[in-house]
Amino acid sequence: MKRLLPRTLAGQLIALLLGALVVTQAVAALVFIGERHRTIRNVVNEQVLQRTAGLARLVHRTPAGAHDALLRSASSPFLRFSIGDAPGFASDPDDPAAEDLRDRLRALLDAPPAELRLVLAEHDWWDGAWQTFRRYERRARHRGDDDHERRERAVRRAAGMQIALALPDGRWLNARAAAPRPPRGWGLYGLFTLALAAALVVVIVIVSVRRITRPMERLAGAAEAFGRGAETPPLPETGPAEVRRATVAFNVMRERIERFVQDRTRMLAAISHDLRTPISSLRIRAEFVEDESLRAKMLESLEEMQRMTEETLAFLREESSTEPTRAVDLSALVSSLADDLADLGQDVTAADGPPLVCRCRTAALKRALTNLATNAVRYGKRARIEVAREGGDAVVTVDDDGPGIPPEDFERVFEPFVRLEGSRNAETGGLGLGLAIARSIVRGHGGEIALANRAEGGLRVQVRLPLG
Repeated sequence: MKRLLPRTLAGQLIALLLGALVVTQAVAALVFIGERHRTIRNVVNEQVLQRTAGLARLVHRTPAGAHDALLRSASSPFLRFSIGDAPGFASDPDDPAAEDLRDRLRALLDAPPAELRLVLAEHDWWDGAWQTFRRYERRARHRGDDDHERRERAVRRAAGMQIALALPDGRWLNARAAAPRPPRGWGLYGLFTLALAAALVVVIVIVSVRRITRPMERLAGAAEAFGRGAETPPLPETGPAEVRRATVAFNVMRERIERFVQDRTRMLAAISHDLRTPISSLRIRAEFVEDESLRAKMLESLEEMQRMTEETLAFLREESSTEPTRAVDLSALVSSLADDLADLGQDVTAADGPPLVCRCRTAALKRALTNLATNAVRYGKRARIEVAREGGDAVVTVDDDGPGIPPEDFERVFEPFVRLEGSRNAETGGLGLGLAIARSIVRGHGGEIALANRAEGGLRVQVRLPLG
């Protein structure tokens, strides 16, 4: 059932309102049909009673020779009159509805008859018709059925109402009435109005829901783009009050974050300048040290300080990068990166991958992938890079042939300045910032990076980036 339900807010609101419309219209249709049925049945009953009372008055006032012609003229396909020596049925059932009709018929007659019988069918009026009554009557005659009680039951099934009225001369005026079935297509008008109302509601709901959800879609898109580092202008504050409040909060948050990033960028630039100056000054002074061994050690320490400062500032700059995003073919980017590293003498190869367009900060993402590839070469001898698509994501896989990493250290290696001396060669250099910078860049693009040891040996690094 969850798979059948709409996933979007607009779809859920439309489905909810349509469901409510269908339920309310169905209930209204049932009430309407019941009331219409009851009204028509009362009208038909009243017509039968009035025609029976009128015919009884005419029979009483006309000679016996004219009675047959009078009965034929008064009869219709759904109402038949006859005069006989006995009533058309044996007795009256205990039926309050029939009793009310008998009282109404007595009121219509000039003088109350000596005896009046009236029975209603055991079924609903709409299930009976004069043709049905004739069919039961023919069957009873064809079988030669002398069982009066059984024949009476069959007649009651066909006739909607039966009346037996005692005449002053001792004979009985019998009437058998059957309500006609409703005409074909009588419910099409109701169905048409229901469909028309549903169509109008759908149109109104779609327009209204789109007006409500469009600002929310813009807000979601802007939040996703802002999370990837893309430049997002302030959103227009439109829509319902709740959506406007959320948009205002997002615009304020975006402005504060951008202001914070700009302030920190300026601070980092100042720190970078301030650190380079004393290090350069110390390097110059170290050149005047006469002891060659001491001078070499001092220059080595200053070089390490310089490298550590540059790497640290690079790591902090990546978290506050303002490089604009643009669409780029990820497979082409990886292929170009592999060629560049191969030209520098590193064992890096990239498999041919499908064209995958990804919006990213090109320089930053290339640096992250370069860090992963150089780490693979440094600690695993070689790097093999593949690009594939999985659902709505692009997956970049970097494999090496090194010793791998213990699973309990998968998360720790992403911390700045962490190096696993037990599983990685400590003499290969590096400050332990490569993976930290790579994950910072990948997460800044709305992606994620994961490590896994390969069954055949070596480490596998997978970078998952959203496409589009």
